[in-house]
Amino acid sequence: MQSLNKLSDDQGSSWADHWQPLLDFFFQPSCSHTLALIRIFTGSMIAYIHLVWMLDLAAFMGPHALIDNAFWHALHREQVLDAKWTYLALIDSMPLIWTHEIMAMVAGLLLALGFKTRLVSILAWFLTLMTVHRMTGMLFGLDQIVIMLSMYLCIGRSGDSWSVDAWLHRRSTGPLEMAQASWSNTFATRWIQLHLCVIYLFGGIGKMRGDMWWDGSAMWYSAAAYEYQSWDLTWIGYSPMFASILTHMTVFWELGYCALIWPKWTRPMMLGIALLVHSGIAIFLGMITFGFMMMVANLAFVSPKLLFNGSMFFSKVSRER
Repeated sequence: MQSLNKLSDDQGSSWADHWQPLLDFFFQPSCSHTLALIRIFTGSMIAYIHLVWMLDLAAFMGPHALIDNAFWHALHREQVLDAKWTYLALIDSMPLIWTHEIMAMVAGLLLALGFKTRLVSILAWFLTLMTVHRMTGMLFGLDQIVIMLSMYLCIGRSGDSWSVDAWLHRRSTGPLEMAQASWSNTFATRWIQLHLCVIYLFGGIGKMRGDMWWDGSAMWYSAAAYEYQSWDLTWIGYSPMFASILTHMTVFWELGYCALIWPKWTRPMMLGIALLVHSGIAIFLGMITFGFMMMVANLAFVSPKLLFNGSMFFSKVSRER
């Protein structure tokens, strides 16, 4: 009997030792500063994209929109597993559509401010999701990244730092300390990180299917495309070797991101390249909002302790002044 109990204990210990690293990876408590920074930028961008849609809302979602409700249903009718349901595809009333968009924009602003964060994070995500589902055929990568980030913000406690909620908490009960660390912050951050790895991996695989990424000319064609051109980069054509190096480095970075972003000694290099790639997309190809939000998404790999210590340092400096 004692031997059976010892065997059972050994099996339990072995099971715990086997799964503990995975449990720590997803559920180790952490503070909210990384998610708070992502929250500020994501909420602001949600407000911005709804404001842009409202500049010509009737053309996007009105009774005589570019893709009206009847055409929207026709597009989705044959897709058996289509999950893009939205009540906006059942509404032709412009006052109701305007109400929805204003509510979504306000929810985004409140999310950025961190007021009633738990509630408004869900509202901002859901209302934006309904709009995104209605905007079939008129979406960009920006919309998908914002939806992804706002969805994971619903899980964490991003309102515990740099928010109206935190300010109100300090007024009533004292400052929020690192003891406020929560497993949900880690859980939400991990899913953003994993989602980014999937995005980059399939982005790299998709590029490998194109001949231009193999022969090194893709960067030249990107620079020469007037549709996206903000600055004249056609001078790259005078240096085919440079264009080829940039092209292949982009593919290698995307394919290697999911492996090299995790080790601490390679993470700064991968984040540095991410900054260069997405700032280049923003500045040179004119996709400012998309490039910016991809940089925001990469903040998920910045340690919340680093941001916490940085905020404490600047608070101390400001008090001394």
